[in-house]
Amino acid sequence: MAPTSHLPLFGGVRAWSQNDWTSSDDRVRGGSSQSELTCSASSLIAKFHGTLDIKTLGGAGFASQRTRGEDRTWDLSAYDGIELVIDSADGKLYTLTLKDEILPKRPDGREQSTISWEFDFRAQGRRTIFVKWSDFRATYRGRDKDDAEPLDLKRIKRFGIMIRSFFGDQEGAFALNLVSIAALRTERYLDEPDDEYIDDFLYEKSAAEAASSEQAGGRRGWFSWLTSCIL
Repeated sequence: MAPTSHLPLFGGVRAWSQNDWTSSDDRVRGGSSQSELTCSASSLIAKFHGTLDIKTLGGAGFASQRTRGEDRTWDLSAYDGIELVIDSADGKLYTLTLKDEILPKRPDGREQSTISWEFDFRAQGRRTIFVKWSDFRATYRGRDKDDAEPLDLKRIKRFGIMIRSFFGDQEGAFALNLVSIAALRTERYLDEPDDEYIDDFLYEKSAAEAASSEQAGGRRGWFSWLTSCIL
């Protein structure tokens, strides 16, 4: 069974471009982490890499890349979720983020906080992950926002890829190599483990992955909210 519709967003048949992305690291809050997204029109892979520092902010730290432009909007209402095709990774826990609202900047030039929609994932080696809309959780300043309005799929304003330290659980060099990010529509969701389509599109986080996400979420602490206003 194949997807009924596949919309390339970044990579794949649409070449990766560094002009689409910019860094949002903890340096804006006095930290020392740094990230890059290395890619070119001639390459099929975009490399999200850098260094995650936990010393400057006392155990906290984050590094991220997000899409540029406040006037960009993606209408993904005809799709069922996001497909990530990963070429290779280091086994660390990463976060895919979406935003459907970007407020005007404050007088000091910093962005106002808005709700982020997050999905944590861990990858090592080549892997394809399908993230249903219901897999994203709403957060505000790093805390779950259970009463958030549904994600406005007609007005996706920003994509982001982030790595957090989770107070020392992760630090140092990191690297995530991405083949593509796309929107996907399927005929139906598949839960049967023997279905051949599951080999190509993974619909559920593993138990270990979910446990890692839950454990890490409990240690987000004060530093997590710092990321919400800039991703």
